[in-house]
Amino acid sequence: MNDFNTDIIKEFRDNNGVVGGMFGSMALLLLSSTGAKSGQTYTNPLAFTKDGDNYVIVASKGGAPSNPDWYHNLVANHHVTVEVGGEKFEGTVKQVHGAEYERLFGQHAAAYPQFNDYKAKTTRHLPVFVITRD
Repeated sequence: MNDFNTDIIKEFRDNNGVVGGMFGSMALLLLSSTGAKSGQTYTNPLAFTKDGDNYVIVASKGGAPSNPDWYHNLVANHHVTVEVGGEKFEGTVKQVHGAEYERLFGQHAAAYPQFNDYKAKTTRHLPVFVITRD
């Protein structure tokens, strides 16, 4: 994990899910997933939106041409651990497609307009996942 993410994770955990700086206006969660190849646990801070009781995340990687590493982990293993605020729970992820994808990506981009910029920067499809509590 890079120092940037390490610092955000520490700040998140020290402040019950509240971070400042460039992410101060975003709702963040910490997603812990199992490495697709390594089997190790990896934790990533991610912006989220809610859809009812579920959490929505987008594998944008800032519009890079490749998916983030955690995307491959979620495709290989649907079980995750999520931290939101001071709460921690187990969950299951599902990648969405079609009309559900359009609705949830639109909702996410309405909350965080930079996701429209990420989508415009790349030719790859930006995967959307829904996290439900186990």
